[in-house]
Amino acid sequence: MMKEFTYLQDELEAMKQQGTHQTLKEIDSKQSSTVTLNEQSVIQLSSNNYLGLTSHPRLMKAAKEAIDEFGAGTGSVRTIAGTMTMHERLEKKLAAFKKTEAALVFQSGFTTNQGVLSSILTKDDLVISDELNHASIIDGIRLTKADKKVYGHSNMEELEKILKKSMNYRVRLIVTDGVFSMDGDIAPLPEIVRLAEAYDAFVMVDDAHASGVLGENGRGTVNHFKLDGRVHIQVGTLSKAVGVLGGYVAGSAVLIDYLKHKARPFLFSTSHPPAVTRACEEAIEVLLDEPERIDTLWENAAYFKKKVISLGFQVAPTETPIIPIMIGDEALTFRFSKALIERGVFAQGIAFPTVAKGKARIRAIITAEHTKEELDRALTIIEEEAKKLNILD
Repeated sequence: MMKEFTYLQDELEAMKQQGTHQTLKEIDSKQSSTVTLNEQSVIQLSSNNYLGLTSHPRLMKAAKEAIDEFGAGTGSVRTIAGTMTMHERLEKKLAAFKKTEAALVFQSGFTTNQGVLSSILTKDDLVISDELNHASIIDGIRLTKADKKVYGHSNMEELEKILKKSMNYRVRLIVTDGVFSMDGDIAPLPEIVRLAEAYDAFVMVDDAHASGVLGENGRGTVNHFKLDGRVHIQVGTLSKAVGVLGGYVAGSAVLIDYLKHKARPFLFSTSHPPAVTRACEEAIEVLLDEPERIDTLWENAAYFKKKVISLGFQVAPTETPIIPIMIGDEALTFRFSKALIERGVFAQGIAFPTVAKGKARIRAIITAEHTKEELDRALTIIEEEAKKLNILD
């Protein structure tokens, strides 16, 4: 008789008792401002589809044409037989978009951070990380042999102290999210860059939630702060505002050439299929051609944030279209989320271990596709259900 994973079942039962166990939500429609969930039309407030590009006609057309001409897959890793002309073309477009010498595409933003951090640092180096950095950065750091230091969230005094005390290392790499995905705040990048330059350190920025959102045409945090040419490594995703799938790193030609030879997720993963690659290419062109989408995104985000605060909710200090409605109690947060879905608002609860214990929240993400009517209807339902659960007086 096969041995059972009883200890895993025990942990699952504990989660159920605590009210934090969840089942995956199955969407039966394209991603948009509304989606079909359990045969019900609901307002979507949980998607990273900031600009509505997942179903943009130009991206869909590019993907379909790529399948017809090049097939469903590539059949190989990039370093053997899986590099097509379109892969190289996409990377050149990304480099030009990010104003860097070169770029390299990975299978996801997660594997990009793992591949970059695990390959460029040695036991003689130090990686310095913001305490609220994304899990992919944390896991990437775990794969290195470098020493690690963590500074308090956006605490530049702590960062400077670490830099002052670590001058003996071969390399010091400061790593930060550009936009912190759970709170929606923006890293103090100008000060990070100033300190890095003063203490001869490198800077790496993960722009997963800033790509397509911040900067000219959505170029990201570095461009937003007019720091082009002063940040050594820029990571981004092709699966959030860009609307498709994948991650990328942009930087110097030397960095990208090195990663092609050393980054294990790149070396040992089959390349993006033609439909994905061509859709990503087209997404960059849409970002350049339709900047009004970003304007609408920010207008909608400001509208929703002002309204939700006026209702009396506590909102994290967000500066972006990520609007975290703070609840605190984990079980209460999930009951609130469940009630919202039943009423027609898909707003997921976020709790430990994604965020610290006692800091559970409903993370609303606003997009360019939302209409004011949809946002108003969502706000009404959020207020009504919060009052039923005594979240609001």
